[in-house]
Amino acid sequence: MQTTSDRHEYPAHWEADVVLRDGGTARIRPITVDDAERLVSFYEQVSDESKYYRFFAPYPRLSAKDVHRFTHHDFVDRVGLAATVGGEFIATVRYDRIGADGAPASAPADEAEVAFLVQDAHQGRGVASALLEHIGAVARERGIRRFAAEVLPANTKMIKVFTDAGYTQKRSFEDGVVRLELDLEPTDRSLAVQYAREQRAEARSVQRLLAPGAVAVIGAGRTPGGVGRSILDNIRDAGFTGRLYAVNGALPEGQKELDGVPAFRSVRQVDGPVDLAVVAVPAERVPEVVAECGEHGVQGLVVVSAGYAESGPDGRERQRALVRQARTYGMRIIGPNSFGVVNTSPGVRLNASLAPEMPRPGRIGLFAQSGAIGVALLSRLHRRGGGVTGVTGVSAFVSSGNRADVSGNDLLQYWYEDPDTDVVLMYLESIGNPRKFTRLARRTAAAKPLVVVQGARHGAGPRGHAVRATRLPHATVSALLRQAGVIRVDTITELVDAGLLLARQPLPAGPRVAILGNSESLGLLTHDACLAEGLRPHRPLDLTTAASAADFHAALSRALADDTCDAVVVTAIPAVGEGSVGDAALAEALRSAVAAAPSKPVLVVHVELGGLAEALSAAASTAPQTATAATAPQTTATAPQTPPGTPPRPPAVTSPAAASGPADGAPPAPPAADGPSVPAAPPEGTHLIPAYPAAERAVRALAQAVAYAQWRRDAADPGKVPGYEDIDERGAAALIEGLLSRGQGLTLGGEETCDLLGTYGIHVHRALPAPTPDAAAEAARTLGYPVALKATAPHLRHRADLGGVRLDLADEEQLRRAYAELTELFGAPQELRPVVQRMAPRGVDTVVRAVIDPAAGAVLSFGLAGAASQLLGDMAHRLIPVTDREATSLVRSIRTAPLLFGWRGSAPVDTPALEELMLRVSRLVHDHPEVVAVTLEPVVVAPHGVSVLGASVRLAPPPARDDLGPRTLPVAY
Repeated sequence: MQTTSDRHEYPAHWEADVVLRDGGTARIRPITVDDAERLVSFYEQVSDESKYYRFFAPYPRLSAKDVHRFTHHDFVDRVGLAATVGGEFIATVRYDRIGADGAPASAPADEAEVAFLVQDAHQGRGVASALLEHIGAVARERGIRRFAAEVLPANTKMIKVFTDAGYTQKRSFEDGVVRLELDLEPTDRSLAVQYAREQRAEARSVQRLLAPGAVAVIGAGRTPGGVGRSILDNIRDAGFTGRLYAVNGALPEGQKELDGVPAFRSVRQVDGPVDLAVVAVPAERVPEVVAECGEHGVQGLVVVSAGYAESGPDGRERQRALVRQARTYGMRIIGPNSFGVVNTSPGVRLNASLAPEMPRPGRIGLFAQSGAIGVALLSRLHRRGGGVTGVTGVSAFVSSGNRADVSGNDLLQYWYEDPDTDVVLMYLESIGNPRKFTRLARRTAAAKPLVVVQGARHGAGPRGHAVRATRLPHATVSALLRQAGVIRVDTITELVDAGLLLARQPLPAGPRVAILGNSESLGLLTHDACLAEGLRPHRPLDLTTAASAADFHAALSRALADDTCDAVVVTAIPAVGEGSVGDAALAEALRSAVAAAPSKPVLVVHVELGGLAEALSAAASTAPQTATAATAPQTTATAPQTPPGTPPRPPAVTSPAAASGPADGAPPAPPAADGPSVPAAPPEGTHLIPAYPAAERAVRALAQAVAYAQWRRDAADPGKVPGYEDIDERGAAALIEGLLSRGQGLTLGGEETCDLLGTYGIHVHRALPAPTPDAAAEAARTLGYPVALKATAPHLRHRADLGGVRLDLADEEQLRRAYAELTELFGAPQELRPVVQRMAPRGVDTVVRAVIDPAAGAVLSFGLAGAASQLLGDMAHRLIPVTDREATSLVRSIRTAPLLFGWRGSAPVDTPALEELMLRVSRLVHDHPEVVAVTLEPVVVAPHGVSVLGASVRLAPPPARDDLGPRTLPVAY
């Protein structure tokens, strides 16, 4: 057995669950002395060829000495990791620290030999790549900077693992062996490779849940009703294209079917694979069910059962155990407490949810953490109750429930490259890993719109959700999400309004809006709404209430052809009297005009005009369509047939809808084969026209599309993180190491702060303490007149409005007079803590801050100094590292930015110098994660140059793992 003399404490933080290339999961953990039997069993299942590649000679079995060596580690110079599934090893990796002569060594030697062995049955799943990421992170933590590996030339798979990792490497060939040397410092390429592998693996894991070949509903009741039976019926009625099984342990012996579905008492009895199990049994029975599923090889679970973290501490522990148990078998979980999942793809047609009707196929991916909100969203998109029309259906819907495992991050990985999804709508009540969410959102938003509404913004999230603590207010998190391209909205109504516009309309090229319609008043309301949202509307064109369909068509065609407008809002009110335009005719007029010029978005504002909305939605409503005679279930009576050549009737809808569809007389979409009728999606490329019951809702959705389109254009050229030749990164690292050696976390003193910031070219004006008038006079002589006298007591610091600052003191007499005034007003010098500082050029006082938030990551903030800005919360934020373009936009993002650019005749200040200062702060925090907080206040921005008059820095040991570390699944909280 290992003793305390030859090992360090077991590094539990190295344990991690990972998603593999095929979407399955494995657990990576350190190998210990208790793994001897597992190691021997693992080795016996490895082929002779793989053993030969590992040891360069026939090696049929491990000796007792080998087993001891491979299970006894000190977790510093000798480390072994294993990937496990079901508690058994499927792969191992180890490193041994070596010196320059290749012999075993200890620190400060910074090189190690590394070797892998992967069970043949699991080769090709990306296990070795995941192990390399984790063993590399472990090595860096232990001061190892390079890996060396010797590989036989025929072992091409392992050579590829090393060469594809993206690390800087050297390769040589000697004595029939390929020698590879890898520099373990992460590079842009290694991070890109890691993120790409993460995306493929997590997307594949979601795909296995949404497109299963076989589904078992466990807990399907013997009689109609109940959760399990309802989901079983919904899957069957939607026409699921795969195999469906009902599982109920209470079924009588010999019962083989449940309402036409093959039925079994246990999933173990199913003859054949089961890809997805929907678990609808009481929480106390779920562990037994999970074990049966894992032993049968089920790939994933949707757990609709309640009684977990949402029910209190006991339920939270039950939830942790559920996730740990499922991951042991390589399964992922949606839920618990989930509403279910839907996939409308014609090749799948899966409605494994409590939604009684299959949504219309469409281009919107929908994610909801709340089952109730998920129902509301599906209903809105399904029927569009409440007046606003449905434009398109959904591609997939996922209700994560307590999101104990699968979260919004996983769905973003899937929808990023899903060809059937054009827009992603998400209702989030919490964000478990905001740093990763922001990274994924930025990448997704660059390809397709991502619209998010957050619940529980002003209080704690749902009890079932595990959320990392954050020090940032909600407004700051929202600003960071917008920076990442997320379209942030405040309500479910706005979520759907924006999503429906983005799903089928092109993005606007700018903020210029043409307004036309048959109501002058409605046009003016729309004009005012555009101005309120920051758009640039043209004067409304009033077609009068006598306008015909041809008048609308001509006016819309002219607007779409006008190079001075980027979008068109059509307003329409009901018309009465002989010759007034009909709903169907108006809809056709708008559709035909849009079809002729489809490059600009068009929206309709209608008032009590349900017929128009229905006409606009012909053949494209999200409401379920009546089954055709060819696909309707057969009954004793035959449905009447439509005579040949008769134009199809528009589908019945239950509420107004908006979209363009095929012209009258176009053939209906063909029914799905071999299953019940599924509502058809509109033709690919069709630009559907959304209609809204209120001008402000239409304009708000348009404004969000305008802002998003501008973000897309800016994201195409995000700028660069500049390098400055005068930055001394190594000098800063040495200072930080020395300072941290004094303690776990500390706020630096004045001289230490100046020294550290100086290594990055950030120069702070010295402030000399002045405990007495004589000391103040001596400090002023040292610095040179004119000077400022400041009180730095906490209640007076940065509060010039309270009178604790005296400026432009030109000589000793003025300085002593000011000193006497301060002490008379505010108390003894011991309370005031006065300091003397050389005067800086006059300018605008600003604040620059950087903080590493445990949830959001490193954030740079900027605003003007002073009580007014603090009271209004007028700060702008960017994620670190900040690019030059982001620094420019940051300065201009605050509401008080005009004060920097010559407001009311004042002289513009040196914003380029301010931007450079912020970029240097960003580099410092990004290069050294030990710097957890920096505050520069005030920063005086003059017409020429900036002056940093106050600064504070806080250091702390960096976290062992962060979003830049090896890919892992979230810990089961």
